[in-house]
Amino acid sequence: ALAAIKRYVELGNALNATALDAIGTKYLCMLNATQLEAIHPPSLKLASLNPSACSQETKDLLYQKAREAFSDQHHLPAYYELILPYLGGAPAVDLKALSKDDVNMNITTFVALRRDSLMSLTPREVQGLLGVNLPELAQWQDRAPVREWIQVQQQSELEQLHLGLTGGVQEGYINIVTPKFPELSSAPLGTVATAFHLLPALLLSILMVSILS
Repeated sequence: ALAAIKRYVELGNALNATALDAIGTKYLCMLNATQLEAIHPPSLKLASLNPSACSQETKDLLYQKAREAFSDQHHLPAYYELILPYLGGAPAVDLKALSKDDVNMNITTFVALRRDSLMSLTPREVQGLLGVNLPELAQWQDRAPVREWIQVQQQSELEQLHLGLTGGVQEGYINIVTPKFPELSSAPLGTVATAFHLLPALLLSILMVSILS
């Protein structure tokens, strides 16, 4: 089937609604970037696709196609339902815009958003996205990705949601991401040995500078 799709695209054919329905979700996730680019955006208005199991790269490409397909309905109430299956590839800027539209996103959709996009949202924007479903956020506070999102928010802003969320950044503090160094077992022995050999000399240099100053 993939060979047939490849040949179809190589002949210059766009993937229209009929072709997409024939491909189905199973093969949709196997398409490469070139084949995905062959999707005719308006065809997404007629095709029934569910890219939730696809790679992030595929989700990102399909979201851009869907955004173009439904751009003429962007300001209509139905827009959210149309773009919903593709939100796993939405950038933060688009989610921030949706947070102002009373979309009442369900928690299942929220936790499946693109990780970097989700982490960019403020508590107020999350409140705008979830709407009536906001209380369900508390049930996820100890699970990824909500746990990680909480950890980079100001605790004072989390408290404004009145959900009892804890673990945010306290006032006067900042979150410092500690770089991950390779384990000694995985580093070249020569590098490790050199580092330990130079350590006394480095400490002595620091001590001398302190005394002289």
